[in-house]
Amino acid sequence: MLHASFDLAVVGAGIVGLSHALAAVRRGKKVVVIDRDAAANGASIRNFGFVTITGQQAGDCYEKARRSREIWGEVAEQARIPILHEGLTVTARHRESEAVIDAFLETEMGSECHRLTSAQAVEKVPQLRSNTITAGLYSPHEIRVESKDALPRLVAWLEEAHGVAFLWQTSVRHVETPRVETSRGEIIAESVIICPGDDSVSLFSDRINRFGVSRCKLQMLRVMPDKPAPLGSAVMSDLGLARYLGYAELPEAEALKVLLDDVQAEERSNGIHLIVVQSADGSLIVGDSHHYGATPDPFSSKHVDDLILAEMDRVLDLGPYSVSERWIGTYATAPDRWRLTDAPDPATRIVVVTAGCGASTAFAIGEETISDLYS
Repeated sequence: MLHASFDLAVVGAGIVGLSHALAAVRRGKKVVVIDRDAAANGASIRNFGFVTITGQQAGDCYEKARRSREIWGEVAEQARIPILHEGLTVTARHRESEAVIDAFLETEMGSECHRLTSAQAVEKVPQLRSNTITAGLYSPHEIRVESKDALPRLVAWLEEAHGVAFLWQTSVRHVETPRVETSRGEIIAESVIICPGDDSVSLFSDRINRFGVSRCKLQMLRVMPDKPAPLGSAVMSDLGLARYLGYAELPEAEALKVLLDDVQAEERSNGIHLIVVQSADGSLIVGDSHHYGATPDPFSSKHVDDLILAEMDRVLDLGPYSVSERWIGTYATAPDRWRLTDAPDPATRIVVVTAGCGASTAFAIGEETISDLYS
């Protein structure tokens, strides 16, 4: 049986847990990360690998995304995580969408972003349908990594370069800091951070459930064009302008929401907004939809997939393509917040990103938590 002591124990090896481990080792702490699976298998590897800044909710979320983007730049180089492409092009097909873009560019968050004509948008992304797009928004801030590869590389780098210990296939049964009871024995840790993802029942369920935490299920696909070509940047459509809060909370977005509720009612009722990013082999990850519940069913709806692909086809002309993969992701969600940090005691923290922006914000959240614990 295991008996070991550490400065910090992190429960959960998704991007939120790894971000806390990184922030701690940068302060010289001895860290162990514990996960019940053999490798990260949740939201952190099922997403777009799209570090999104533009469109995040104004204030805390946007600020955390900007700082996390800086850290991603450092970590990607040191951990040899390839950045597959940069930038974001948001397309507009309605004058109401253009009004949102114009309003966004007047905010502080619009810094370094700029409006595109239809022709300029096609220069950025040659596959765009110039006959349907009236304008665009370009942001240089975003980066794209392959999540299923990036997480293992990050783990290996933390282990090899920073001495982080990893305990895989190890469940944590009880935490009463400094004692952590696991399926492999007891660990002693000065501080403990629980990063449970969308698991709100295993540890501190009474505290987590006070925040009304539930789950969001999303559908995603991998598309392989018969003739792959560089995408140029990540792509979003008008639906994103009505959903991402950095745009959608602007007064000008109300008219767009009314319009989309009429002309794209099915997409809106299924929580669909288009994101397209590219992998090294030329394939495209496309999504996604949003359905909510305490235990969302594990089944993928062909109808929802078809709605996502139809939106892609309205925006992009890829030529013939096939769908090579389909999968479902889940993440934690809450009705009134995009993240939560709770302190059962002075040495213990529970940290959950209750939105789909964990990869975009986690590094900055980790810095904040570790600074609070060790200030």
